[in-house]
Amino acid sequence: MRFADILVGEFIPHQDWAGIHDNTAQIVGVSNLEAACFAAQKLYANGVDCIELCGAFGENGAKAIIKATGNQIPVGYVIHLPEQDSLFLSLFV
Repeated sequence: MRFADILVGEFIPHQDWAGIHDNTAQIVGVSNLEAACFAAQKLYANGVDCIELCGAFGENGAKAIIKATGNQIPVGYVIHLPEQDSLFLSLFV
C-alpha cells in the first residue's frame, strides 16, 4: 500500500514533498486548499492508495480532496480530543 499525508502551512509543494521507504509513504506540505487538491490529484495519478490530511483541513477540506480525486481513494483527516481545542487553536489561528 502507498499512502500520503498532506499538511497545510507555510509550505511550497514542489519543494516540501518527501518520501520514505521507496516512496510508499509520502508527506506533502501545501499552503492552501487549492494546492492540496492539486497535490492530491498528482498523488492519486502516481498510484497513492490513501491520503490522510492534517486536521487543519477539517471536514470541508477533506470533502474537497475527495472531490478532487473523484472519490476513488480513501481520504481521512486527523482530529483531536475536544479538551485540546485551545492548544490546537493557538497553533493554527
